[in-house]
Amino acid sequence: MSSILIKNAKIVNEGKTFHSDLLVINELISAIGTSEDMKIPPSTKIIDATGLLLMPGVIDDQVHFREPGLTHKGDIHSESRAAVAGGVTSFMDMPNTNPQTVTVKILNEKYKIGSENSFTNYSFYIGATNNNLNEVLNVDPKEVCGIKLFMGSSTGNMLVDDENALKELFAEATIPVTAHCEDEPTIRKNSEVFRIKYGEEVPVRMHPLIRSREACFLSSAHAVKLAKEYNTRLHILHLSTADELKLFSNELPLARKRITGEVCVHHLWFEESSYDELGTMIKWNPAIKTRFDRDALIHGVNNNLIDIVATDHAPHTLEEKRNSYFKAPSGGPLVQHALVVMLELWHRNIFSLEKIVEMMCHNPAVLFNIRNRGFIREGYKADICLVDPDRSWTVSKQNILYKCGWSPFEGQSFRARVIKTIVNGTIVYDDGVINEDYRGQRLMFDR
Repeated sequence: MSSILIKNAKIVNEGKTFHSDLLVINELISAIGTSEDMKIPPSTKIIDATGLLLMPGVIDDQVHFREPGLTHKGDIHSESRAAVAGGVTSFMDMPNTNPQTVTVKILNEKYKIGSENSFTNYSFYIGATNNNLNEVLNVDPKEVCGIKLFMGSSTGNMLVDDENALKELFAEATIPVTAHCEDEPTIRKNSEVFRIKYGEEVPVRMHPLIRSREACFLSSAHAVKLAKEYNTRLHILHLSTADELKLFSNELPLARKRITGEVCVHHLWFEESSYDELGTMIKWNPAIKTRFDRDALIHGVNNNLIDIVATDHAPHTLEEKRNSYFKAPSGGPLVQHALVVMLELWHRNIFSLEKIVEMMCHNPAVLFNIRNRGFIREGYKADICLVDPDRSWTVSKQNILYKCGWSPFEGQSFRARVIKTIVNGTIVYDDGVINEDYRGQRLMFDR
């Protein structure tokens, strides 16, 4: 039996912040309260958390860890290692790998890779195509997080553009359909306009005009229309515009919503002026757009129009990202820095601590029906992190853990720092030191 007693912590959980002690026995949270009232096993490891925040571990519902087939960019071992250093205890990985995760056989092979290599808990999406509905319907709802649907093309070329295939998927899906929404005809038309004007040397600041707000809204509105028609459980990923927020409602509690939305940290931090400094380093799909859009997304988080904050962690090599506009791939690495980005926005009075925990820890667990995770509750898995809210540090090549070796936040100082990350009751990250022998568990879902 292993046990950990965390004393004098400032716990952020379920809309409250309070001082308490917490006892972990084996994999579970055993008690929350005053340690004098707890039955503490002998040889318990004691952590003095005075001055530290104790939070549930972050559950990132959208990452691209690039394995199998694209492991020169990142892999499950390297990226989950970076994730745990950022307070992330669980991730859900996307199917646009090589081969694409579009059959149950390939999905199971990916789960084997996860069991052997992931420092954190893990789940994997099965990808939808124009002709694999039977494979999608054959997954066990209790063991697979969701279905990934590309309604706009991105890395991996998994666009689903057959309307009959879309309708069949929305009608038959028994687990959440998570959608990348950008209207492909609009993007192609815009690309041609700018290619004619600039040739191959399109300025990166034109990215939000090519992958435009109209492209996002048209596709998101189409997905919402289908979801309402078929009563599908739809989750729209990485919202990037003020317009799209009109498609969502905050009138129901999350557990009763059928249509939900996510925003990613880069859309809450950067805005269009950032292209002048960072160029293709912040080229994402959907594009980072205007300051007005960023402020609207922040408002959407604070008013529960948006339900989850995630990363869309998608590493590429520096060599790839330094290409010209059309050749540079979209995406960037984020899992190590997402939580501290959000805590910096807390320091700036943009979000509360309780809202950060709600969006990054609680809501992913509720939305995906994750079993016994995402909350600091007795009997739940001990997936937690300790954060020093006032221990400044600066992102640099020396402390970046991504396999690609770079971050759009290089040179940025943050006031908060992750001190420890505990996964299933085991300290996996300890102030710069990683337990290289630990492996996480497969997420399970109460469906």
